[in-house]
Amino acid sequence: MFTVRCFWRTQAKHLVFPPAVRDGIKSNNRMSTSAHPVAAVCQVTATPDKEANFSACKQLVEDARQGGACMAFLPEGFDYIGSSREETLSLSESLAGDAISRYTKLARSLELWLSLGGFHERGPNWETDQRIYNSHIIINDKGDIVSVYRKSHLFDVELPERDVSLKESAFTIPGPSLMPPVQTPIGKVGMGICYDLRFPELSLALRRHGAEILTFPSAFTVPTGAAHWEVLLRARAIETQCFVLAAAQVGWHHEKRSSYGHALLVDPWGEVLGDCGGERPGVTLVEINLEKVSSTRRNLPVHQHRRDAGFYHSLEQS
Repeated sequence: MFTVRCFWRTQAKHLVFPPAVRDGIKSNNRMSTSAHPVAAVCQVTATPDKEANFSACKQLVEDARQGGACMAFLPEGFDYIGSSREETLSLSESLAGDAISRYTKLARSLELWLSLGGFHERGPNWETDQRIYNSHIIINDKGDIVSVYRKSHLFDVELPERDVSLKESAFTIPGPSLMPPVQTPIGKVGMGICYDLRFPELSLALRRHGAEILTFPSAFTVPTGAAHWEVLLRARAIETQCFVLAAAQVGWHHEKRSSYGHALLVDPWGEVLGDCGGERPGVTLVEINLEKVSSTRRNLPVHQHRRDAGFYHSLEQS
């Protein structure tokens, strides 16, 4: 049995807990009474204002902790979404900068793990080439950075009939490799970012290396989100038999760009357990029962039925 709880930020900037949820929180340590660990998937509307973005994300993370979560997931571009290439680059920082320092302190103060899903990280040759990574950072409850994955697949897409034109590679360096799944309080988390979702090879590689949960923090465009977002997330969950958690950006970031929203939580059977909707920031909480992963894999052992890698490349050799 899974308990899903969805909270939305109101214009008055406060959170209202339904009575059943409020009664399930221990006021002395802010922990849920659930027998299973609780994950929080956040939905954000980032702008070029970094200070306002941190304030909004901090409030959502605090709400998640109050709701009993032991790990919270923030979306791609949680730090900011710039209105131009020049602004995007000028606002970027290194991992040692003020932005990540504030999140490590937040994780430590709340005793909460954080998945920061798409940080504008200055590249190794920043002074000469002015290029950045799109980096997914996991911070533990002690405030330590335990893993950094740099986005592998860059979103270079022209869809004129849908008014979508983005070229991430113009200023972003593709990441050099995948990162091993990270052991967290909710299970082993495999890391992707947004456009990585469209490449099943990435998800299957993480599954082979022990992932029980996949996460794709995103800022999907409205046209591609409406067409593909949910079906892609459910497909990745079904084929890997993992939980899939996808924090999302929502709404208008500035006059040139908006995001689809619908931060989702999907179980290993492909069932959507929670959806933050497509209108406003919020947070969805879900209990993660890893027995669902085990039983799904045991009862439908598709990965035991896979042929060796050579079989799938046999057409190339014929």
